[in-house]
Amino acid sequence: MSVVTVYSRPQCHLCEEAVGVLAGLQAELGFELRQLDITADEALHRAYFERVPVVLLDGDELCEYFVDEAVLRERLESRR
Repeated sequence: MSVVTVYSRPQCHLCEEAVGVLAGLQAELGFELRQLDITADEALHRAYFERVPVVLLDGDELCEYFVDEAVLRERLESRR
């Protein structure tokens, strides 16, 4: 099963929106969803401070600031 990871931070409306979109797609597209708080890890915080949310699929960066549903669908389909 593919893993979609969202790098996010607390009180980030774009992060909340991205997680909501992904949660809505999770059952349909069949992936595991993980959310990582960049403020809990200094290296992640430095790397992603101004770019959150950043969405990764199986460790590969997919998009930032918003979820591109078309790209997510295409990438998941290519992995089946």
